[in-house]
Amino acid sequence: MLRSLRRPIAPKPRPLERDEIPLLLESGTTIAIQRVRDPRARRIKLSVDESGARLTLPLRASLVSGERFLQQHRTWLQEQLHSYARDADAPTLARNVSRFLPLRDEQTALHWHEGRYARVVLEADGVHFHAPARASQATLRRALREFYEAQARADIGRWLPAYLPGLPSAPARIRLKRMSSQWGSLTPDGSLALDLSLVLGRPSAFEYVLVHELCHLIHADHSPAFWAQVQARFPAWRDERAYFHAEGRRLKGSLRALLVE
Repeated sequence: MLRSLRRPIAPKPRPLERDEIPLLLESGTTIAIQRVRDPRARRIKLSVDESGARLTLPLRASLVSGERFLQQHRTWLQEQLHSYARDADAPTLARNVSRFLPLRDEQTALHWHEGRYARVVLEADGVHFHAPARASQATLRRALREFYEAQARADIGRWLPAYLPGLPSAPARIRLKRMSSQWGSLTPDGSLALDLSLVLGRPSAFEYVLVHELCHLIHADHSPAFWAQVQARFPAWRDERAYFHAEGRRLKGSLRALLVE
């Protein structure tokens, strides 16, 4: 009797399996592809980010089918890698060397000052970076991240009140963070996350992402009803999507170069 009441123990989820395989591109260059066997994956997927190329396989996919998929997408992969290579001129954060910082789709003048602690201030003539002479690179990056977060929250604070009417509720909270591929997300509890690199681009694109995620408070999917809500609140949303297609990788690469590398 007692034995029949015991709850079955759920099996532990299978871990990801990782290895690397070489791939010869049409340019004659051989690159290493990270191959990942993911129990959660439903289809074969090829992706590229700052760390390189990744091939994701579901459990039932054979290695041969994965290699065939790679060969079929060699041209696309080479184009993506070339786009990332163009980001080599991304901005850097070097004391008394860097003279500009990206902010709201502009290269804003950067002025360096010695100070008791690291802080970044936006003034009429540009960005002023105050820091002790011996401040570490990590300290400088932390101060810059706090500056960007403050600027992003100031933008959100200007836009948000106009879009709250008509929503079932306000966002539970808004977080700013680095996102590898997405620009925003909304959790079931109403918490909204936005990519911090949005503050580097044009403000209208940032505003569109905010509106897009707010509309998910009404419709959690991307149904025609959802896009009707977006259209009603932000008619120029297609222009902003085109902007992200053209400039999105540059924005994410710039933020990574300034805060991580």
